[in-house]
Amino acid sequence: MEHTYESTDQATDPGQAPTCPGAGRPLRLADEERGERWRFGFPGRARAEVHTRGARLRSLILPDRWGHTADVVLAPRDPADREGSARYFGATVGRYANRVAHGRLVVDGVTHQLATQETGHTLHGGPDGFDQRLWRCEPFHSAHRTGVRLFLHSPDGDQGFPGALNVRLTYTLDRDDNLTMLYQAVADAPTIVNLTNHAYWNLEGEGRGNVLAHHLQVAAPLYTSVGAELIPDGPHRPVSDTPFDLRRPRRLSDVLTHTEAQLALAGGGFDHNWVLDDARRAGPRKAAVLYAPASGRRMEVRTTEPGIQVYTAQGLTGDITGKAGRPYHAYAGIALETQHFPDSPNRPDYPTVVLRPGELYRSTTIHSFTTVTA
Repeated sequence: MEHTYESTDQATDPGQAPTCPGAGRPLRLADEERGERWRFGFPGRARAEVHTRGARLRSLILPDRWGHTADVVLAPRDPADREGSARYFGATVGRYANRVAHGRLVVDGVTHQLATQETGHTLHGGPDGFDQRLWRCEPFHSAHRTGVRLFLHSPDGDQGFPGALNVRLTYTLDRDDNLTMLYQAVADAPTIVNLTNHAYWNLEGEGRGNVLAHHLQVAAPLYTSVGAELIPDGPHRPVSDTPFDLRRPRRLSDVLTHTEAQLALAGGGFDHNWVLDDARRAGPRKAAVLYAPASGRRMEVRTTEPGIQVYTAQGLTGDITGKAGRPYHAYAGIALETQHFPDSPNRPDYPTVVLRPGELYRSTTIHSFTTVTA
């Protein structure tokens, strides 16, 4: 069970079309002490905003079935608010997304101790993960695609991870309202890599209540059960006859009211990995579909990754005020994090997350947006 890698000595662009004049060119909204904000999109189509602190998706504006637009990505009202429970909103997380038990990993027989959070485990790369870093940004634009490329250098020993890592993330919007996130990375020594985006989605519009009326489909026959500290506790389990069976669309309010120990361990919702495949694929395949009946907005997620972590934001308590001036309470959004499985470095039965010199880490996730008219 191996990664799909390309042999190369540098991360290169995937055939990006040359820049040309035209409407929709990325616009730098602000130079701030703690980063830049960039907006991009085509007239009359989806419009995104990215912040370079944490390479985070801060906004995505979409029409509903009547043509009325709303921002469907949760974010704090103050762009500088990235502490506490606001930390991961829309952020790129790494060097290893999700959890590494006790911050311990072994690469080629050498044990490395990672920086840990207050739980004693490493979450999303550690206390000073990629979500806290200032990424360098370059815009690009063509007749059919527009967006930004972000770059980060992570030195050897960063948060305890071995090897220096150079990362490139490309956010692209096309004229068909597909938002693509392409992650690429190279390392100078064997290391582990698992990158994802931690956006919270509410397809009715951020700040407009919760997502319990949303319908969710996840194309996975297995899920990863967890223990009390949300670390995998054994082999993957079948989703059949459990609230985790989302192979057909189900309303979140229907599945989250089940009396189920796994839901209780996660605080009354999902914070689990679904198993899409046993390895990374060369091309994206459907992982999930999220649908908001009131607005008609529909989002399909396709990815090359073998897993998707679903978090229903039951931990939000109203202490974060969103962009529309309303507090975010439990279930205000849902995160669909395409990635490798939690604690993979300590699980030889999981797909490998080791990246070696001369290999290119490449991971693609595509969010496609449409509206359902009835």
